[in-house]
Amino acid sequence: MRTRIAIACQGGGSHTAFTAGVLDRLCGDVLDTHEVVGLSGTSGGAVCALLAWYALRDGDPAAAGRLLAEFWADNAASSPWEQLLNASAMLAGDLQQFAVMPAISPYDNVLAGSAAEAFKAMLRRRVDFDRVGPGPQEPVLVIGAVDVLSGEFRAFDSRRDKISAETVLASAAIPTLFRAVSVDGGTFWDGLFSQNPPIRELVDLRPDEIWVIQINPTRRDVEPRTVLDIGDRRNELAGNLSLYQELHFVEKIDEWLEAGVLAGDSGYKSIVVRIVELSPSRVRWSLSARSKLNRDPAFIRDLIAHGRSQADEFMTALAFERAWKEQNSEALLSFFADNVELRSTDPFPEAGPTRGAGDVHTFIDEHLSNAIIDLTRKQVARDRVIWTVKTCAKSSGAPTRGRAEIALTAGRITSLTLGPSSPDS
Repeated sequence: MRTRIAIACQGGGSHTAFTAGVLDRLCGDVLDTHEVVGLSGTSGGAVCALLAWYALRDGDPAAAGRLLAEFWADNAASSPWEQLLNASAMLAGDLQQFAVMPAISPYDNVLAGSAAEAFKAMLRRRVDFDRVGPGPQEPVLVIGAVDVLSGEFRAFDSRRDKISAETVLASAAIPTLFRAVSVDGGTFWDGLFSQNPPIRELVDLRPDEIWVIQINPTRRDVEPRTVLDIGDRRNELAGNLSLYQELHFVEKIDEWLEAGVLAGDSGYKSIVVRIVELSPSRVRWSLSARSKLNRDPAFIRDLIAHGRSQADEFMTALAFERAWKEQNSEALLSFFADNVELRSTDPFPEAGPTRGAGDVHTFIDEHLSNAIIDLTRKQVARDRVIWTVKTCAKSSGAPTRGRAEIALTAGRITSLTLGPSSPDS
């Protein structure tokens, strides 16, 4: 039986070209073992979710990559005139942060209306919206927006709502760039102000797993001190706020089900959460709040390529996890590079660091065989792939949580570290 998954696509302007790369990879051979029951998205994530959904709905997953590539190529600033506008838009964003240049309302900008029409035209060239009326067919598509007048979050749901180019524009209508969008009885702004991306509607589909494609980085290593850095980090934290809240709810339900606090007949089910996160350190461009408006073709191509690479590592980590859960030593050994670095610290028995394939078998027997992956806690793929694991404390023998991290190069594990869990585990 195939694993039922739902995919949630966080918004983030041009940075969601990363999402296009991830979805291109996931809509390939992953569907041999997984069934996509729903997709959700906000803003640029809604665009990517829409195009993948349209391909999957038609039973043609291979078309997803083509539609995504076409849209992002169409959206890129290809002509000299568009490149000039692109550079001007990013410069204006910086000047407005320093209050050097006044912001212009989209209601006073004659280009705002034509930009909205161009956006809808790009969608209509790839999606025949007349063919996709409301209905129960899976996968389900959920698009997040916020009603600017009532303040209510809105999740447009393909089971009951007519999905249209206007619906997607409503989710992507950044209020500094686009006028509010009137559709389905409401007046909407960008879904970044609501659920980014919608999660609870995916929970209603009762998937086995929810895979989140996350654009805004969870962590930063350096304290932001400049005006631009502070603005960038504020933008990232605001973009992650609703996501963290909804994922915490899913993890808490998982924990209560495992502990027996919630009975099996409570109507809830355990859902594994996995995150594929954009990794700024792996992109040669500076990623900031202003670069979310960057339509430079090379920038877009690099983010798509990064998405494909990150998805490859994510899928390799899933295969490694499967071998670990099955305690298949032979399969586990096949994942390690010859020069792998192994390290284990408290709460695990201390070992290493050692380097080389010769110690891998012993490390597996003495460490991995006594550690169980905790699927009530999210798995995260960023610079490294991270799991929360259960083990016994070295000093007392009491059950405790730890953390496993792997680094991957060309599909092989080059580093495996076992250590204490982090505060967000």
